Amino acid sequence: SLSLPFLAVCLASGVALAQGSNISASHKFCWSENAGWINTRDAGNPAGADGLRIDASILSGFGWSENLGWINFGDGSPTNGVSYANVNGADFGVNRNAATGDLSGLAWSENTGWINFGWALSANVNRPRFESGRLHGYAWGENIGWINLGNEEHYVGLGCPADLDDGSGTGTPDDAVTIDDLLYFLVAFEEGTPAADLDNGSGL
Repeated sequence: SLSLPFLAVCLASGVALAQGSNISASHKFCWSENAGWINTRDAGNPAGADGLRIDASILSGFGWSENLGWINFGDGSPTNGVSYANVNGADFGVNRNAATGDLSGLAWSENTGWINFGWALSANVNRPRFESGRLHGYAWGENIGWINLGNEEHYVGLGCPADLDDGSGTGTPDDAVTIDDLLYFLVAFEEGTPAADLDNGSGL
């Protein structure tokens, strides 16, 4: 067991236990021909605190577009504890099929309305999905058209799993692993917080 003095030293070193975005600082943009770039990582203060999270069965958090404003992928708390029902505004969001990676459900933008992630059958090569650590395919908005979740150069992908503080020890997100990440893990493990659950119940 870790000692309280050790934990105090860790916390004093600037190790924060926020459960924010797990999107890469280097691969955080998706693209809409009608709305431009959408930043899926840097929402919140500090940057990334409220950004997109990809978890075992759901997405949550916010993206930002200069032309659309905020895009809400879900609040991270589906009513049934597993996936969003998407039958009303109280329980909406983007779901992830852990077995296939296929995405479904709805994101919401105050300025453009619903964005549909469940428009395609599983055989459609353009379906929105999470595969090989990144997003692929397209989402659809009636008012903005297609959103390209990624091509070979620009895509939304997970950050380095071991970069637990995502560079917050220096204030510079860098997808790099440092001693601060180890300290972050030890504090999270001692406190039993979700940040120490590195396999997130499997799937990532």
